[in-house]
Amino acid sequence: MNALRNKVQLIGNLGNDPEIIEMESGKKLARFSMATNEAYRNAAGELIKETQWHYIVAWGKVAEISEKYLKKGSEVALSGKLTTRTYQDQKGEQKYITEVNCNELLLLGGK
Repeated sequence: MNALRNKVQLIGNLGNDPEIIEMESGKKLARFSMATNEAYRNAAGELIKETQWHYIVAWGKVAEISEKYLKKGSEVALSGKLTTRTYQDQKGEQKYITEVNCNELLLLGGK
């Protein structure tokens, strides 16, 4: 059960082309946003559609696959773990961001 403590699995579409950064060590980093959609009916019977946005980070081989095959709109399934980090914005204010650190990626849909 230890492997299940911090695990997330998502299926959705990329909101942008992956941003690829090559580190000094030669290791690659890919960043992109991903939308997941959910639909349900409320108490009045109206169909409600909700979109959630997720920030995805991938390293190494997964980043290389992202660079080669992914683009805005691509449908993917991925798994990873949630990580939270802090940074300072342009005004010097501290901000928090939660990202999915992707370790598995599956390309869905056609070309």
